[in-house]
Amino acid sequence: MRLDKYLKVSRIIKRRTVAKEACEGGRVSINGKVAKPGTEVKEGDIIEIQYASKSLKAKIINITEHVKKENAQGMYEIISGEEDEE
Repeated sequence: MRLDKYLKVSRIIKRRTVAKEACEGGRVSINGKVAKPGTEVKEGDIIEIQYASKSLKAKIINITEHVKKENAQGMYEIISGEEDEE
């Protein structure tokens, strides 16, 4: 699954366009490498997102095309940081 789509489906970032812009701006990395919106993600990858004043680091646990809002947090495990309401 594409990185920008995963961020939207998992609700780490609320909208796909915002996720795409974050990736294009170099603020998202996978396993320590800056990632583009189309980068394929897989289970076990570590995603790190840099916000203005903080960062979020999460491990991908599950990749699913469609998930209900209440089950979205089961797709990842937060390693450090907090979720931001974007």
